[in-house]
This record gives sequence, structure tokens and C-alpha cells, in this order.
Amino acid sequence: MTVSSEDELAALKGIGRIVADTLAAMGRAIEPGMTTLELDQFGRKLLESAGARPAPELAYDFPGATCISVNEEIAHGIPGVRQIKPGDLVNIDVSAEKGGYFADTGASFAVPPVARNVERLCRDGRRAMWAGLGQVGAGRPLAGIGQAVGSFARKHGYTLVRNLASHGVGRSLHEEPTEIATWPDPSERRIMADGMVFTVEPFLSLGAELAEDGEDPWTLYSQPRALTVQYEHTVVATRNGPLIVTMPGQQG
Repeated sequence: MTVSSEDELAALKGIGRIVADTLAAMGRAIEPGMTTLELDQFGRKLLESAGARPAPELAYDFPGATCISVNEEIAHGIPGVRQIKPGDLVNIDVSAEKGGYFADTGASFAVPPVARNVERLCRDGRRAMWAGLGQVGAGRPLAGIGQAVGSFARKHGYTLVRNLASHGVGRSLHEEPTEIATWPDPSERRIMADGMVFTVEPFLSLGAELAEDGEDPWTLYSQPRALTVQYEHTVVATRNGPLIVTMPGQQG
């Protein structure tokens, strides 16, 4: 999607605020002993009460309103009977549609007590995402995102999962531009157009370099097994830089 009017931008900000507020509320609601299905049902109620439809279900018939991945699971985890335990690392990915517009956001939450290396990983996961977002702007190279994230990861001793990419979003959950690397990709030659809408979502890890399939059709696991975090925003490339539409409580 390329934003071409104030009405389109307002609609995108509207669904962006809904998914951001839902993600933040789900993060606050995490408690040891609750199942990932209970957490997902909480998120579903928030989305539906705001007039939004869960995008994974809508677009791909995913068995849940949100994706919830715990510890060794790093993406597309199916909400179910798994109980959240003290010390777990829980990733929540929230995407939804309202009025024909889609937005996508995600974050990783550490359940107390939090080990120091996990606390650092979460902090640096956010910093890696912001390093990528800082490269967003009309007329700038898409490759700059992966180069900035890669430089951050290398400097601080992390690896990046290199087969889970960022993507266009807006009129559907996944659209052009596809496969935006959040790691250095010398083959990337595309330039960001003014108004282009996409996600920035690096997967920063304590050792993993790939995501691999598990026993079910959806859940992806770190390879090699290592704790991994993902933080994600939906952003619009503008002449003034990045316009993030998935901030909680955002007005507009």
C-alpha cells in the first residue's frame, strides 16, 4: 500500500492504534498459570470490541486471533493449552483489519523473574527495531534497514534470524514490498516510495540464525535453539522520515 490521502492515513492510524493498544493490554495481562489460549481470547475480545477482525484468521485461516510464541517458539505460535510459567519469554504478534485496512505489530515480554541476559535481550530487541526504523524515509534505500539492524546486532554480540522478513501491509496483511530483510542483504536495490507502508520487525537472538518448522503447520522454532525476541511496528515512509502508526494510544 502507498498512502495517497489523509483519509487513507487516518484509517491506517485507526487500525494501527487498535492493534497497538491490544498488544499493550495483552502484555500487561500475562500471568503465570494462564494458558496462551486464555491470553489470545483476551486479545480477541479487545479487537472485536474495537470493531476489528483478527488478520491471521481472516487472511490465512490461522487457528487463533493472535500469534503467541513461548521460549523456543519464535513466531506463529498457536494459542492453546500451554501454560505460561515464571521466567518464560512470550512473543505476541497482533494484526487486524478494519474498514479494509490492516496493521501489524508485535513484542516480546519476559515473565518475572527475568534473567539478566533475557532482560538485556528484550531491551536490545527494541533498540534493534528502532535502528531499522531510523532508516525509513521516502527516497531512501530499503537495504538501509537491514544494514542498520545488522550493524547493531554485530556490535552487541547477537545473531539475526535470516528467513523471517519484514513485509508490505495496509490493504492486506502481506503485500508488496515483500521480503524486506532485517539483516544485511547486498542484493536489495529497492527504494522506499513516499507513502509506502510496511513493517519493520527484526528477530534478534542469542544464537539462532534461522526459523524452522515444527510439528504443527504454523509454529516456527529457533535454529539452533536459542532465545529470540521480535519487536514490530507498521510504518509509513514519508519525506520527513518514518511515521509509525502502531503506537499505543496514538491520536489521529
